[in-house]
Amino acid sequence: MPADQSAEAPRGPWRILLIEDDGPVRARLAALLGDWSGGELVGAYASLAEGLQAIDAGPLDLLITDLKLPDGNGVDAIRALRSRQPEAEAMVISVLADEAVVLEAIAAGASGYLLKDADSIDLIEAVNDLMSGQSPISSRIARVLVRRLGERTQGDAAPTGPRGMLTAREMDILWGVAKGFTYVELAERLGISRQTVPVHVRNIYRKLEASNRSEAVFEATRLGLIRL
Repeated sequence: MPADQSAEAPRGPWRILLIEDDGPVRARLAALLGDWSGGELVGAYASLAEGLQAIDAGPLDLLITDLKLPDGNGVDAIRALRSRQPEAEAMVISVLADEAVVLEAIAAGASGYLLKDADSIDLIEAVNDLMSGQSPISSRIARVLVRRLGERTQGDAAPTGPRGMLTAREMDILWGVAKGFTYVELAERLGISRQTVPVHVRNIYRKLEASNRSEAVFEATRLGLIRL
C-alpha cells in the first residue's frame, strides 16, 4: 500500500465519541481531537452509561474507549456500537494488555488497540490509519495476537460449519483486504458505499472465526479461499 494512503483519512470530519474515565487523559485526548480539522468530537465522557447514551443519540464514525470504566467495561460500549451503528469503527486505548482482555475487545468489534504508554500515542495518526481501513495496534498487543494465531494453527481440523462459506461479494471484499486496499478503494472498485464495506468485513471475520485482518487473510489462505 502506498505510504500516503495511511497518512490521510479519505474523508471527514469524522464524528468521534471518546469514553475515558481518567480526567487528565480525557482532557488531553479531547484537546487533540478538538483541535483536529479532520474530526468532530461529539462528546467526551467518563462513564459507560454516558457513552451508551451518546451512541444512541446520533450517528458516529468512530468510538475511542478505555476498557476499565467506573460503571462497567468499554467492551460493552463497543458491542452497543456494533449492534446499533454497524458501519462505525471502534478503537481501544487502555493500560490493559492481557490476552483475554485484548481478544474480548477485538472480538467485540474493535479495529484498533493502543496502550496508554503514551505520551507516545500519536492519536491523530492512529485515527487516520483506522479510518483509512488499517488496524492501529501497539506492538505488545500485536504480540498477543500473533501468539494466539500461532496456537490456532496447531492441530486444526478440517473446517466445518460456516467457515469458508462466503458470498461472492464477501469474496471480493476479502480479496481486496488481502491486497491491502482501503475501505474507500474497495467501495470505489466494487461500486458500493464506503459504509457497507466494514459490515461485509465483520461478516467475513465472523465466518472465518477471525479477530482481525491478519487472522482473516491467514484463515482464508489456509482454507484455500484465496491465494496470495
